[in-house]
Amino acid sequence: MGLYPLFADLSGLPVLVVGGGHVAERKIAALLAAGARVRVGAPALTPALVQQVEQGEVEFLAGTFRPAWLDGAWLVIAATDDRELNAQVAACASERRIFANVVDDPALSRFQVPAVVDRAPLMLAVSTGGAAPVIARRVRETLETQLDHALGPLTTLAQKHRARIARRWPDLALRRGFYDWLHDGPVLALLRNARSDEAEQVLLEALSAPAPASPKGSVLLVGAGPGDPGLLTLRALRALNQADVIVHDSLISAGVLALARRDAERIDVGKCCGGQHTQQERIHQLLLDHAQAGRCVVRLKGGDPFVFERGGEEMEFLRQRGIPCEIVPGVTAAVACAAYAGIPLTHREHARSVQLLTGHDKESLQAMDWPALAQDHQTLAIYMGVARVEEFTQRLLQHGRRPDTPFAIIENGTLPQQRVLHGALHELPALAKEHAIHPQALLIIGEVAALARDHAWFGKSA
Repeated sequence: MGLYPLFADLSGLPVLVVGGGHVAERKIAALLAAGARVRVGAPALTPALVQQVEQGEVEFLAGTFRPAWLDGAWLVIAATDDRELNAQVAACASERRIFANVVDDPALSRFQVPAVVDRAPLMLAVSTGGAAPVIARRVRETLETQLDHALGPLTTLAQKHRARIARRWPDLALRRGFYDWLHDGPVLALLRNARSDEAEQVLLEALSAPAPASPKGSVLLVGAGPGDPGLLTLRALRALNQADVIVHDSLISAGVLALARRDAERIDVGKCCGGQHTQQERIHQLLLDHAQAGRCVVRLKGGDPFVFERGGEEMEFLRQRGIPCEIVPGVTAAVACAAYAGIPLTHREHARSVQLLTGHDKESLQAMDWPALAQDHQTLAIYMGVARVEEFTQRLLQHGRRPDTPFAIIENGTLPQQRVLHGALHELPALAKEHAIHPQALLIIGEVAALARDHAWFGKSA
């Protein structure tokens, strides 16, 4: 091991930063966050540093470096673009047995400033010893996606009750089991949902229980987005990695499922175009059975679970039976597919509003306000509408929508096999049939659809 890792408590201690540029700004911000008393020495400062000096947050030592600047300092950071000056600062600090860091120069440094993942009071530091800071940054980015932001409040809560936990579980193995439950059970989920009082109450109840807390299952209704794994939210990614069981629709892409926990049980419920009522009842029962068995269940849906999905029904069913249920929104298809086709859903010159519609059943069509939908300068984003594209077209034309209104059909949106078909409303049914567009494609009707011709940046045009 080349470096000895440690975390320094700088609260109230003087630290010197030599240099007054933007790099020094970043270093000073981190030092102030750690509670250090910062002195900055330089001939001149950036406007932001000048403001900090005027507000009394930072002490300013004007001029060129002098060894006396080091008096009383516990640490020094050299952040100038003059290597000879940086070497002088490092040498003077070494003579006084003060740890020095020279930015981007590990050969002159006695300590390195790591890339940090901050879940205070939980902190993770990543360092390559100055050999490759970019690699450390990339590792930090990976950790940021994996570590729940609620770990900070969880650590604080565990610290608050540390003595009580130790008394309740004097046996180390049992205590470890309790901490595992604290991380994997309902406490972390409640903290994640900003319900800190309830989280603490659950912890206290577990401490007073006569036996170890038994696992209690839960369900997360997770939006997987339209297909591109890169559009998963961080919260969705974490949910996939904590799931014991994943109940997913057939349209979930293989790339998204590949990001899930390897040993999670995967159940394909096969709902391609909405499914029948009996299928939904089966899904309800699957979710209930696995949750009651103490498992963490992820109900994985394409797009967003609350936009033309049955997330609302599933949430009601589970809550009525006392199953904790959390919602993880996803990027809905209308937003993502339109963006990947170069289509803004709203535009000051072309569309003042957008309507999200579904057209996969006859009842949906009959209930629509066709005179309102036929108005110009609005965007219609229609899910599952290709199967009834002829009826859509006829009704819009009958109620006054212009025949030359642009449309775009986006098939396999956000995936490598995406293709986009453009045209005018009056030719929509014929073109959709000619190009054998898949029924689950997204249909966009409105003036903004014409922008796809000029602003396409992803996939193919039909």
